Amino acid sequence: MSMMKKTLPMLLLATALTGCSTFERGDNIPLCAAIGGVVGGGLGATESAAVAGWGALGFGLTAAAYCWVHGDEDGDGVTNKNDKCPGTPKGTEVDADGCPVPVVVVEEVVVVEPDVVLVVNNLHFAFDSDVVSETDKAELDRLAAALKSEAPDATLALAGFTDSVGTDAYNQKLSERRAVAVANYLVAQGVPQASIVGVIGEGESNPVADNATAEGRAENRRVEIAIDRQ
Repeated sequence: MSMMKKTLPMLLLATALTGCSTFERGDNIPLCAAIGGVVGGGLGATESAAVAGWGALGFGLTAAAYCWVHGDEDGDGVTNKNDKCPGTPKGTEVDADGCPVPVVVVEEVVVVEPDVVLVVNNLHFAFDSDVVSETDKAELDRLAAALKSEAPDATLALAGFTDSVGTDAYNQKLSERRAVAVANYLVAQGVPQASIVGVIGEGESNPVADNATAEGRAENRRVEIAIDRQ
């Protein structure tokens, strides 16, 4: 037996194992291992030992199949044999079948606790505007639904505020218009008008942030709702 024939199994084994180790890193090892087996078989056949060559080829293909069955091409922790969603992007959370786990979005629910005065103070307005934003409408929709189902007898007091830009007189009127706009929106969503016991404007008084910055002024342009569930 020639030196090539003697070293053929070792060469083929090294080729196959190299392929498998690469596959664990996410490369296309089924192809690599198969190529290794074919090359090994070709070398054996070149030595005029057809049986050895075909045996080497069979061994190479077996090694390729082993890598494919036991490997993890996309690195998600699920072997290729069991992976029903191959090619999952790296870092994606998957289930036992290797498929992405659905992301469940949990919407925050407004709960009105009994005997507690709840203050809603995350309603903000654009500069020099009394128009309720789409974001605030969504918040007020959830609030109105909670009030109707959980606290139909609750009373509400609304207060509007502005930043420090403009005269005191102008800001006073603007803060009142903002409070009225929110009150009207709640009534349109089914909150009884009789439950709204106060709608006032506080002007630029009682800021919650620094009026010297744009961010602070944006925080001060707001309406607060005090909800008293009796």
